Amino acid sequence: MSLFPGDIEEQARKIIVDFTARGLMVATAESCTGGLIAGALTEVSGSSAVVDRGFVTYTNEAKRDMLGVTQATLLAYGAVSKETALQMVHGALFRSRASVAVAVTGIAGPSGGTPEKPVGLVHLAAQSRSGTILHREVRYGDIGRTEIRLATVRTALEMLVEAAFGMKKGQA
Repeated sequence: MSLFPGDIEEQARKIIVDFTARGLMVATAESCTGGLIAGALTEVSGSSAVVDRGFVTYTNEAKRDMLGVTQATLLAYGAVSKETALQMVHGALFRSRASVAVAVTGIAGPSGGTPEKPVGLVHLAAQSRSGTILHREVRYGDIGRTEIRLATVRTALEMLVEAAFGMKKGQA
């Protein structure tokens, strides 16, 4: 029995199989998901061949200390921003042995939202050592804390595949 819904478990299992076959390793940098992306991947037996490390950087201080997000970025754009997500993923990739990394920062609620940055806003970034850099801004809406976090895990796992192999879900 998995801790995660079946679709996430299947996504993670496919990543572990595909990345193991190609010798690729992953790092995660997580804020609003609090380690769920790494957790989904490590739920799969054999994941130690793929998961190098995960950074849970819930505070701005952790983002600065662990990932090298600059104070200037946090002040200018905030923790929940494209700029912060891109610095987070860059920091995770270059502070690990990973081939590809993913980062997420967002507002899972139920509190913390503003009109400019509402509950359900998440910025995700993925980067590979081969040079692919992706960003997505997703507005899941106020669908509940757990659902926002799980939806973010799904999107992050898709982005890992896209960054590693240059394809979106459904492409062969």
